[in-house]
Order: sequence, then structure tokens, then C-alpha cells
Amino acid sequence: MAEETGGVPADIETLFDQLDAAEREAHAVVAGLDEARGTWRSEAGNWSVAECLDHLATANRVYLVPMEAAAAAGRARGRLRRGPAVPGVVGRWFVRTLEPSAKLRKMRAPRQIQPRASPPLADAFAAFLASQHQVRAFLRTNADLDLARLRFVNPFIPGVRFSLATGLHVIPAHERRHLRQAARVRAAAERATIT
Repeated sequence: MAEETGGVPADIETLFDQLDAAEREAHAVVAGLDEARGTWRSEAGNWSVAECLDHLATANRVYLVPMEAAAAAGRARGRLRRGPAVPGVVGRWFVRTLEPSAKLRKMRAPRQIQPRASPPLADAFAAFLASQHQVRAFLRTNADLDLARLRFVNPFIPGVRFSLATGLHVIPAHERRHLRQAARVRAAAERATIT
């Protein structure tokens, strides 16, 4: 079993650390950014900084719904922690495909997590922070469960079931990918002449 730090297992602490890092990155992306640059797009069909944040907020909320149901069912069956919250082989592969360094062709986000059209920057950022709070609350509440073995139905890939541990690693990997995208959009917006 993973070494514990301050009463929290190291694997759970690592997940909290990843969520904290994503939140710091989001703060850096929006710091001093005005509404015009926060909602700027390089071209039609590309996302603005606000849309990247809105996409993450929506994806986190949608992903948590089946994860919460699986956790509740696991708790009712007494499925308590037996080992670290780490994905299996397929889960690790899937998480790697979401990292910013993954060389994937550009894919369209599933319909249910498309960002709202031109959300206000402050609103999108607040929604992202609220979703981070929900993910942390899920992790705090369910850290004592057997996260590596309890499974949920992936809401975006019909018929695919992931462990809760995989889901908890997918979320920060997905956040890293789109926060890097948002940082690139911000840099481009700062170079562009915006009227």
C-alpha cells in the first residue's frame, strides 16, 4: 500500500496535488486577462480561453455523475480501500492519450461537453473552480473506497467501463491538456489586435 502523508494515502495526495496544480494553472491563464481577450478566438470553430474553461467545467460535472453513482453502490456493498487508486493497463493508456504531450489528431468534444457559445470569462472561470471543488469533494468523500476496482460507465464512450481510479486520473490529465490550450490561446490573443 502507498505510504501515507499526514493521514492521507500518498496516491490520494498525488491526485489532490494534480487538481491544485490545474487550479494554479487556470489562475495564471486568466490573471489580468480582460473579457475581449478571454473570449477571443483565432478563427471560427476554435475555442477561446473562456470556452476551454467552460468545456472543462462541464466535462468534470458530467464525468462525476456516473462516478458518484458507482461510489455510492460500492459503499453500500462495503467495497473499502484495498490498495492505491491507480488505473490498470488500459486506464493508464487512456490517461496518457489525454495528456498535453499526446500526439493525437484534433477531435471534436462530445456533444454533451461542448462549451457554451462565448461564455463570459468570469463565469467560465467560476464554473471551472466550482467543478474543481466538486472533484475534490468526491475524492475526499470516497478516498476510503476501493477506487481501483469499483467501475463506472464512461459517459462519453458507450459500453466502456473504467475504474474510479482511472476516472480520477482522467480529470487532471484532461485539465492539463485544455489549460495548455487556453494558455496558447491567451498568448495568441495578446499578440492579436482586438477591437
